[in-house]
Amino acid sequence: MIRIHFTTDDLAQVRFAPRPSPVPELHAALMMLGAPHDQLLFGRWRSRLLRSLPRAVEPLADLVPEGVAPAFLDVLGDTPDEGFALIAAARPEFVRAGIEEVYARRPAPPWIRALHAGDAGARRALGRAQRAAYESVLAPVWPQVQDLHRAEFARHALTVSEQGLGAALTALASGSRLRDGVWEWPLPGIPGVRDVRLRGRGLMIRPTFHWRRGPLVQDLPDRPVALAYPAGVGLPIVPEGAGQGEPLVGVFGRTRLALLRCLDEALTTTGLARRMGVSNATASAHASALRAAGLLTTTRTGRSVHHARTPLAELLLTGGPADS
Repeated sequence: MIRIHFTTDDLAQVRFAPRPSPVPELHAALMMLGAPHDQLLFGRWRSRLLRSLPRAVEPLADLVPEGVAPAFLDVLGDTPDEGFALIAAARPEFVRAGIEEVYARRPAPPWIRALHAGDAGARRALGRAQRAAYESVLAPVWPQVQDLHRAEFARHALTVSEQGLGAALTALASGSRLRDGVWEWPLPGIPGVRDVRLRGRGLMIRPTFHWRRGPLVQDLPDRPVALAYPAGVGLPIVPEGAGQGEPLVGVFGRTRLALLRCLDEALTTTGLARRMGVSNATASAHASALRAAGLLTTTRTGRSVHHARTPLAELLLTGGPADS
């Protein structure tokens, strides 16, 4: 659980980012790229991006050996150039402290040691890696990110105006609550409690459309605390026109997407296999994977099992809930 402690001054300084910031969104995408979870939904997205990443991006992996980036990379900025300039301008002692924290228990690669020493060539290599990553990973989908952010901003503003700030905060995460000046954000499956005390610094909230786990909290001295929360429908963002007009092909693959589309009515495994033209074993294996992702339900009647789409699958396929 994360607990964010507000003072009265902090409640007056809660802000929602009016536009997306490219560098934090890039870092969220890179973390999701290296994460092992949500393989059904993100596996093909990861494979596609990993095949397309240029060699110039490789140094970035050395900066996050355990999936946690040093604090000097936590910058905002309205454009990629602005964000990368903030990283390049980071104070040398701030860079050294971040590297020492990340590499406290392991030897650092040579170029990381050079970056720690303030080597200009190492800083340039970092800048090239970040720009190459942005162009490969985020630039192709940046228009979609901007559209999603505008919709999320409007939703948040409407909730604040109609129900108040407390309702808007708790609407950002299922099960979260605000009581006695503390915003509690549960993290199922993650033990322990992290307390974040704002102490008059205020809070900047922004959605991220790539990271799918818990909130990402940036708590740096003398700065407003920044919280990025997972938003969107839980699918990877793919460039417009990907998959020959079928964006979901890049997420599920053609066979699993075809299986979902076949289920306009409940079908047995045999009926599903016959309609798709595959073996019963193949249909059963794909159905199991989709069921694990919450996109399909299976019920047993006597010796037969029937598969049906869930409301989430209906939403993804049609853009709206199933007809009642």
